Amino acid sequence: MSAFSEYLSDYTAGKTVCILGFGREGRSTYAKLVQYCSPASVTICDLNPVDREKNGLPESVRIITGEGYQSCLDDFDIVFKSPGIVLDKSPSQLRCEVTSETQIFFTVYREQIIGITGTKGKSTVTSLIYHILSHSGLDAHIAGNIGIPVFEIADAMKPDSIVVCELSCHQLEYMTVSPSTAVFLNLYEEHLDHYGTMENYYNAKKNIYLHQKPNDTLIINSAIKPDNIAPRIVTVSNSDRSADIFIANGTVKGLPDGDYAIPTDRIKLLGVHNHYNIGIAYEVCRRYVTGTQFTEGLCSFSPLAHRLELIGVFRDIRWYDDSISTACATACEAVKSVPDCGTILIGGMDRGIDYAPLVDFLSGADVQVICMETSGKRVYDMLVSGGNSARFHYVPHLAEAVSLAAEITPSGKSCVLSPAAASYGIFKNFEERGDAFKALVKGLDANA
Repeated sequence: MSAFSEYLSDYTAGKTVCILGFGREGRSTYAKLVQYCSPASVTICDLNPVDREKNGLPESVRIITGEGYQSCLDDFDIVFKSPGIVLDKSPSQLRCEVTSETQIFFTVYREQIIGITGTKGKSTVTSLIYHILSHSGLDAHIAGNIGIPVFEIADAMKPDSIVVCELSCHQLEYMTVSPSTAVFLNLYEEHLDHYGTMENYYNAKKNIYLHQKPNDTLIINSAIKPDNIAPRIVTVSNSDRSADIFIANGTVKGLPDGDYAIPTDRIKLLGVHNHYNIGIAYEVCRRYVTGTQFTEGLCSFSPLAHRLELIGVFRDIRWYDDSISTACATACEAVKSVPDCGTILIGGMDRGIDYAPLVDFLSGADVQVICMETSGKRVYDMLVSGGNSARFHYVPHLAEAVSLAAEITPSGKSCVLSPAAASYGIFKNFEERGDAFKALVKGLDANA
């Protein structure tokens, strides 16, 4: 047996186990329980219906669904919580032991894990590091919030494997194990509808480093002040020259092996803000690959969908999909990064974040601003209250925003969807919002 299968088997032996949430991660948890374990019983609890036949669940597996699906948690010894589930009670109020795939996997493999968190840029940095390591011939695996549950890569783990793991605040919230290499990219207002305060949000995030050991490494934005902790700390910034690593003018400075000049004319990552992401990736990857290998991997890396992604030219306008944007800072960067930006589309679900920085930026930017949905209405009202309202527009939804952008964006300029807001309540997620935007844009020529 592998270290993972042995640990999971021992951990669940003879225990009553609940899988809380039966999405992709819940299903992967169940698969590993069937493959390796002998629990006393397995129960699946989910707000939504679970199809027993479709999921191949025997009658011995109990299924509890509906509004009260969390009311029975104390009936179990162990509860595997999926990241998308918000607990009605904190673990301290429950008699059961609340754990997760991430907690179990990290307990076994923490020494081989590069964990990455932050409000923005997690997926890009995770994917970039993974691409460079695997492109260089190393046994690298990608998992976590990127969309691949860690249990799905467990059987492929070897002693020399390297796991690059994207970690959301929901995955980190109750963690008591931290990766040996932790990356904390940034911290902006986000998820305040769940956490209420920035302090609570940060408390969830900082579990990425809080349980590290003296020989571990924390690579962290210099604007974030970590607790008094054990690991070696490397601060990184693109604005603070006192940081250990400073990224400016296309150069990563302060590296032990000398400065690294980003080949800006050869990479596909758009925007100066991505130079920061590249600097972080270099600091991580230099421990595994040469500078030449890093550059080769960087130049062959293609950006992820919905992250300043060029859709194409329609109506003589270049259209960019930045649907991943849910914060003020990312929308500001979109305007600065997109070539000849003429119009930006703002708005979505209103999570109560402070839009003053975005309003200040847009008030001075030479772009048309189209606002939509509830958060967009708030931004629009703030913009027009300052006068000079000719550049500012409000429409109810995305379809109207695309139609208006096609009319008012100057020929030869660019239009970017960078909402600075969540998609929930309007779309299932930012991917669905981005796909809807692409469909609307590509339909412009057909509807001309």
